[in-house]
Amino acid sequence: MADHSADRSALGDWLHRAADSDIWWSFKSSSLTVVAAAATLFIVVVAFLSPVLAPHTPFDPATLSLSDGLKPPVLVSDDGDWSFPLGTDDQGRDVLSSIMYGTRLSLEVGFASVVVAMLIGITLGLVSGYFGSAVDAVIMRIADVQLTFPAILVALLIDGVVRGLISVQRHDEVAIFVIVGAIGLSFWVQYARTVRGSVMVEKGKEYVQAARVIGLSPVLIMVRHVLPNVTGPVLVIATINLGLAIITEATLSFLGVGLPSTEPSLGTLIRIGNELLQSGEWWITVFPGITLAALVLAVNLLGDWLRDALNPKLR
Repeated sequence: MADHSADRSALGDWLHRAADSDIWWSFKSSSLTVVAAAATLFIVVVAFLSPVLAPHTPFDPATLSLSDGLKPPVLVSDDGDWSFPLGTDDQGRDVLSSIMYGTRLSLEVGFASVVVAMLIGITLGLVSGYFGSAVDAVIMRIADVQLTFPAILVALLIDGVVRGLISVQRHDEVAIFVIVGAIGLSFWVQYARTVRGSVMVEKGKEYVQAARVIGLSPVLIMVRHVLPNVTGPVLVIATINLGLAIITEATLSFLGVGLPSTEPSLGTLIRIGNELLQSGEWWITVFPGITLAALVLAVNLLGDWLRDALNPKLR
C-alpha cells in the first residue's frame, strides 16, 4: 500500500508541476494551438480506430459492389446514399472509410519515417559532435552533399534503386518499408546538424568533464549525460518533420512510386481520384485532399508552437 501511495503522490506532484509550467501556460493561452492540438488528436484517434469506426471495409474485394460505384456525397446531390455519406469511387468503395484507413497508413508512414530519421541523425550527430576531427568532417561533408538535393529527389532515388533490384511484386509487398526508409534517409541531416551543434556546446561543460574523469565510456557519456540535454531541439524538428514526412509520402504515392493501390494512403487516394476528376467525380480526390491539408496544417502549427515554447529567448 505504501508503494502505491508513493506512486500516486509522485504522479500528483508531476501533474501539479506540469500544470504550473511555462509550456502548459503557453499552450493554453494560444487558442490557435489548442484548436490545432484538438484537430490533430481527433484525426489521429479516428484514423487508428478506423477498423472499429469506419462504416465499411473499403479494400476488401468481398464487400465491394460495382453497382455502388460513383455515388455522389449525400449533402450535394439527391442521388446520394446515406450508407456512403461522402460518396464512392468507381469500384464502389466508400470514400469516408477509404479516408479513415488511408489516414492511418499515412500517419504510420510519417511516424515511422521520423523515428528512422531521428535514430540516424541523432546517432551521427552525437558521434560527430563528441569526437570531432576527421569523423566530424566526413559526416558533415556527407550531410552537406545531401542538403544540395531536395528530400523528394533523395526519396525518389532510393525508391528507384530498390525497384531496380527487386521484382515489382516483391516491391509491392515491402513498399511501406521502402518508403519509410527512403523518407527517413532524406530527413536525417537536420537532426545530425542540430545535435552536433548542441553536443559541441555540452561536451565542454563540467558534468561531461567529470564523467570522463571517473572513467565512463564515450558511449555512456553521450547517451546518459549529453543526449538528455539536446532533446528539446530534436522534439521541435520531429514535430515539424512529421508533417513534411506525410507530405513527402503523399507526393510519392501521387506520382505512383509510393504505396500501391492495395495499401492506399491519402496520396494514393488523391491519385486515384485525380484520374476521374475530369469526368466530374470531384469528391473522390477533394475529400482526401482536405484531410491531408488539415492534418499537415495542424501538425505544423503544433511544431511552430513547440519551437517557440522551448525557446528561452521568447519566454
